[in-house]
Amino acid sequence: MTDILIAGAGCAGLTAAIYAARAGKSVLVLEAESMGGQIASSPRVENYPGIPSISGLDFADRLFAQAEALGVEFDFARVTGLRPGSPMTVLTDAGERTCRSVILAVGARHRALGLAREQELAGKGVGYCAVCDGAFYKGRAAAVVGGGSAALQSAEYLASVCSEVTLIHRRDTFRGEAALARRVAALPNVRLALDTVVAALEGETALTGLVLENKKTGARTRLAVPALFIAAGQTPDTDALRGLVALDEAGYIAAGEDCRTSLPGVFAAGDCRTKAVRQLTTAAADGAVAALAACSWAG
Repeated sequence: MTDILIAGAGCAGLTAAIYAARAGKSVLVLEAESMGGQIASSPRVENYPGIPSISGLDFADRLFAQAEALGVEFDFARVTGLRPGSPMTVLTDAGERTCRSVILAVGARHRALGLAREQELAGKGVGYCAVCDGAFYKGRAAAVVGGGSAALQSAEYLASVCSEVTLIHRRDTFRGEAALARRVAALPNVRLALDTVVAALEGETALTGLVLENKKTGARTRLAVPALFIAAGQTPDTDALRGLVALDEAGYIAAGEDCRTSLPGVFAAGDCRTKAVRQLTTAAADGAVAALAACSWAG
């Protein structure tokens, strides 16, 4: 039996593993896909304190190596359910595991547009986090696609670093905050492309432009731009947890800054929990908080 089982090997899960192992607990990390989480696919990370610049893959590798050196065990399996008790039983697609406490760090996925070559150009001009990667396009043009507050906030941020920002939305009004929409529309270097969708991506080894289509007229135009930030929302990877822990209406695990869920002995960390800011630093902070709480619970 493991003291603490962690579902997810992203920044939050690996940070939790490091803290729990250093506290003398036995730790097992289960990962459904690849170690390191979403950050592993980022070409550069320049906003993590103390590390001026590092590739996402190197950052993930360092976290993994640090946890492994502390004796953390790893296995590939997807958590499919939980059975409360003492000990707790974690159901996976590779069998059952028992533990004293669970940390859910299953993350969230950015919603893609579903365009041809979108995955191929990810990190090569196509991105999903303007705050993370917008500075790489300082003084250059950029585009944002989306109609919610996240898209508006991305456009506002990019307007402070980029020469010109095109905000693309399939409808003629934004569903985000009205005050924010007015503020963005008033920015001198923001151009609105309403009733418009991205029909295609251009560029061989990196993004060079977009093909835009007006939904009302059907007319297509080309926008030469080296960066497109997709702000179509996120989907938490929590379907298997429905009915087991409380989720909000969007599917995020209901947990405050103490990372405690509605199920005693189960904690949530990182992008999968209800929170306002989802960054590497907040994921690491969650991992530390959740690990210390889980250690206390496990006794």
